[in-house]
Amino acid sequence: MKIAVTAANGHLGSSIVNELIKEIGKEHVLGIVRTPEKAAHLGIEVRKGDYNSREDFNTALKGIDSVLLISGMDDPQKRIQQHRNVIEAAKQNKVKKIVYTSIIGDEEKNAFSPIVKSNRQTEKDVQESGLNWVIGRNGIYIEPDLEYIKTYVKEGEIRNCAGDGKCGYTSRGELGLAYAQMLLNNMHNGHTYNLLGKPITQAQLTEFINQIFHTNLTYNPISKEAYEKERKEELGEFIGTVIAGIYDGISLGANDVPSDFEKAAGRPHKSILEIMKEYKVK
Repeated sequence: MKIAVTAANGHLGSSIVNELIKEIGKEHVLGIVRTPEKAAHLGIEVRKGDYNSREDFNTALKGIDSVLLISGMDDPQKRIQQHRNVIEAAKQNKVKKIVYTSIIGDEEKNAFSPIVKSNRQTEKDVQESGLNWVIGRNGIYIEPDLEYIKTYVKEGEIRNCAGDGKCGYTSRGELGLAYAQMLLNNMHNGHTYNLLGKPITQAQLTEFINQIFHTNLTYNPISKEAYEKERKEELGEFIGTVIAGIYDGISLGANDVPSDFEKAAGRPHKSILEIMKEYKVK
């Protein structure tokens, strides 16, 4: 058996690769990345694969039984064809199973919606591929908040437009475990899973950070317009708009959904407090 993981050198890809190695050994795991030398540290066979190149994937997926397709980072409209390049190459190579990393979110109501919509189209393409399939819809990673703590401390607060909305966070480590199980166990075939922990408010998130990191932050809810302006100034038009859209989505309830994590992973999702404690000792 040979399982390929696309974008294997990214945070999520690396986490999934490591979980698969634990389960089936590195000789059965293959990484596909745009720049192979950037994935040497994974200690597995690596092949070149650029999402824009169908030819790359025609070669990269030779002899592969299952492929994990990690959602691309390009413009939403470009992603659909990029993902199709992988799906079509998988069909051509008679790959038996495809697992796709999608996202939780609303398709219509905020500036993050175009990205959610493009993910939904790929979900449909995967389901119509004729291959065995499993889809995971990822919650929001907690790591960026934890990587941002120094900035929060400098500003004395966590500030965004999520208001009282609840968000089910997850972590790359938790997702790595879930996707490894989804790839390896056929009982998951034909299922779409929401992969997230128990939803919490931004005020609760702030309390948890204070508790674990001994900070003294407050949560400051601001308007969508003010937050979008601030994010665009700091991160540029595209990313700034997307980030504001994510928090707008949280305020509207798009990230307060039931979790299927235990079904997918075989154990309950760790609590956010537990994940923060582990992150702190790393």
